[in-house]
Amino acid sequence: MASSILCSVLVVVTAVVISRARGSSGTGDHLTTGFTHVRLPESKFIVQKPYNVPLDERYEFAGGVRRMWVYSTDKPGSATHPGGARTEIKINEVYTSGVWQFEGEVYVPAGTSGASIMQIFGAKPERQATTLMLHVYDGNLTYYHHLQSVLAHDVYDRWLRLNVVHDVGARNVTVFVDGAERLRSSSHGGPHAEHYFKFGVYKQSHHHPSHRMESRWRNVRVFTKP
Repeated sequence: MASSILCSVLVVVTAVVISRARGSSGTGDHLTTGFTHVRLPESKFIVQKPYNVPLDERYEFAGGVRRMWVYSTDKPGSATHPGGARTEIKINEVYTSGVWQFEGEVYVPAGTSGASIMQIFGAKPERQATTLMLHVYDGNLTYYHHLQSVLAHDVYDRWLRLNVVHDVGARNVTVFVDGAERLRSSSHGGPHAEHYFKFGVYKQSHHHPSHRMESRWRNVRVFTKP
């Protein structure tokens, strides 16, 4: 009898462990449940690249994959814009309220370091420009340039699924990597600030950026709910 009870307990414990393991490393499909998919025609994907080079020297879109790269010595997006070197896509879907979610799969080639690969732009009335930035430093995905705030280790040369949920009214942002929650943070900016998503590579001045930076993206989608 005792043996039978012990066996049952082991089965239950094993099931719980497996369930938790699946929940922490699953596909993350549940993250978009209750959201409405936002239709994004190609015209909504606006490429921002160094102003003095042709588009095809910094951007490629083939086989469903958007590949963007930049050099640390590149010019900014405009001759009059003080920002750093970047090749990024602005998703031209501006929002000021509600709950919004960015989803995409990202691949960062080895060697890329000191680059923002995804951001939520907009933080008024605060002085900074963004609500969220995700950087890559020496193979780790971090929150802004804070090396101690690692969301994922060893991200080089593999596809990661990234989900970013921005609740404007609650003023918080939650980041999921491969379906597992990795960050929950207060967002910047008031509820009426204009926000939009960006992804690609944008050179940062912290921690010795690499000479060449690249990220590749596929299956990028946006969702929302009131």
